[in-house]
Amino acid sequence: MIIDVTPSACEFPLLIKQLLITPIARASTREIVSVDGLRYGYPELVRRIARLANVLDDLGVSPEATVAILDWDGHRYLEGYFAIPMTARVMQTVNIRLSAEQILYTLNHAQAEVLIVHPDFLPLLAPILDGLETVRTIIGIDDFHTPDPRYAGSYETLMAAASDHYDFPDFEERTRATIFYTSGTTGLPKGVYYSHRQIVLHTMALLATYGTAPAQGRVSEDDVYMPITPMFHAHAWGWPYAATLLGMKQVYLGRYTPQKVIETIRQEKASFSHCVTTLLQMVLNEPSAAGLDLRGFKFLIGGSALPVGLARQALERGIDVFTGYGMSETGPMQVINHLSREEAATDLDTQAVLRTRGGRPAILCDVRIVDDEVNVLPRDGKRVGEIVFRSPWNTQGYFGNPDTSEALWRGGWMHSGDLGVMHPDGSLQLTDRIKDVIKSGGEWISSLDLESLTSRHPAVAEVAFIGVPDATWGERPMALIVLRDDDRASCTGDTIREHLQAFAEQGAIPRYAVPERVLFVDALEKTSVGKLDKKALRARYVGPA
Repeated sequence: MIIDVTPSACEFPLLIKQLLITPIARASTREIVSVDGLRYGYPELVRRIARLANVLDDLGVSPEATVAILDWDGHRYLEGYFAIPMTARVMQTVNIRLSAEQILYTLNHAQAEVLIVHPDFLPLLAPILDGLETVRTIIGIDDFHTPDPRYAGSYETLMAAASDHYDFPDFEERTRATIFYTSGTTGLPKGVYYSHRQIVLHTMALLATYGTAPAQGRVSEDDVYMPITPMFHAHAWGWPYAATLLGMKQVYLGRYTPQKVIETIRQEKASFSHCVTTLLQMVLNEPSAAGLDLRGFKFLIGGSALPVGLARQALERGIDVFTGYGMSETGPMQVINHLSREEAATDLDTQAVLRTRGGRPAILCDVRIVDDEVNVLPRDGKRVGEIVFRSPWNTQGYFGNPDTSEALWRGGWMHSGDLGVMHPDGSLQLTDRIKDVIKSGGEWISSLDLESLTSRHPAVAEVAFIGVPDATWGERPMALIVLRDDDRASCTGDTIREHLQAFAEQGAIPRYAVPERVLFVDALEKTSVGKLDKKALRARYVGPA
C-alpha cells in the first residue's frame, strides 16, 4: 500500500540543490582552490552558484535549455555542475579532446542553446561556429574579442552584475540534469544522460561505499580532493558532487601537467585523487616527485586495467592505490576494490596483485556475469561471461538513439562489453574486453592478463597486447611495449618472452599465451580519456579489419 501524504508535508525531491544543504548547515570553512591560486570558501561558492543562475535568466535562456561548457577543470566548472541543473536546465560537459567535427555533432545533437567557452578553445571552435544550429548565446570564460553576434560577454563580468540570491525551485526529481558524450572508438559519440535523482543517489552511495572501507581507500571530509580525471568525463566520476556534499577542500588544476600535479600535492596537501593508469604513470615518472612524501595519498584508478607492475611502483612510494570499475553509462561507480584488513596487512608483492582486481560491487550496485542469452552465470570463480549492471543511477539510454539504447539494455541488464568472472565472495575479476580478447587455436587469451604480467618487468613503462592474424592458430598475441629510457638498450624481445615464460611455468598463463612477436614502440595510442585505443593499435600494426 502506498503511504499517505499529509497535504502540508514536504516530499523532499532528490534534487542536486539538496547536496548544498550539508556544507551550508555545517558552515564548512574549507576552500575551493582553482586555477592561478584563486580560492574561496563554501559561502562564496553558494553565492556564485546563485549568480550564475541569475546570469542565465538575465540572458533570457530558455527554462529547460541545454547549457554546454567547454573549459579546463576549475571553479567555474564546479559552479556549472550546480547552477545549471538547479535551474531545471541541462548541463552538457563537452569533451575537449574530441575533433572539431565531433564537438559540432555533440552540440547540435544535444541542442545546446548556450556555450560557455574558454578562449584556449576558440581555434578549435572557429571552423564550426557557423555550423552551430541551436547555440544562441556564447559566454567567454575570460573576455575575448569576437564579431559573433551571439557573444554575450565574459563570465566574470556577467557574474559581477548578477544578484547573489536565487530561489531555486523544486521540480520532478527525474528531470534530466546532465548530458555528456562517450568517446568510443567506433561511430559517432553517444549522449549519456542523468537525472537529478540519479546523481543524488550516486553521490550518497559513493560516500557510503568509501566511508565504510575497512582498511584503505576511505575518504572523509578531512581529505583534500584533487581530481585528475577531467570534469567533462562522467562528472569527474561523481566526486565533485560528493566532495561538495561533505564540504571538503577541493583543488582544481586547470590545464594540468605532471609537474603541476606534484606541486599542487605539495602545496595544498592533496590526499585523494583519481585518474586512468597512463596519468598515474606520468605522475610517478615526474622528476619533481622524487623527494615528495606520498605516503597515504589515495589514488583511485579506473578506465582501464591497473597493471601489477604499476601498482607495485605506486605502493613503493607509499601511495594507497586501488581500482574501481564502471562505465560512462553506469554513473560511473559500480565496483570498488577496497581491501579487507587481512589483505591490507599482506606483503607488498601480494598487495600489488590484490589491488589490481576488479573488486566488489559498490552499495546498491547489482553486478552479474551472463551468457550470450543473458542468463546469469554462477559465482563460482570459473565461468566467464559478459559483465552486466543494474543500479539506480544507470543511464536509461542514449539521447535520441533508441536502437542503440535497446542494445545497451538487452534483456533488462546494462551490457558492458567486458568479460569477467564472479567469485563466491561477490568479487569481480575482469578478464578482457569482448572485442580485445585474443582467440588462438580455439582458446581465449586475456590481453589484460598479459599486459599486467608484462608490466612487472622493470624495463617496461607501458604495454599493450593485440591479436594478429596467424595462418595456423587463427590469432596470436603481439606485445607492443614502451620501454623506460634507461633500459632501451638492454631489453629485447627475448628478455620479455623469458619474463612471460616464467609466469607460464608457474601456471599464471598458458604456455601458448607467450607471444612470438614483441615490438618496441615510442608511444601507445590512447582514446580522448587516456585509455589504450586497441582499435587504433590494431589498425596501425595489423591493418584494416
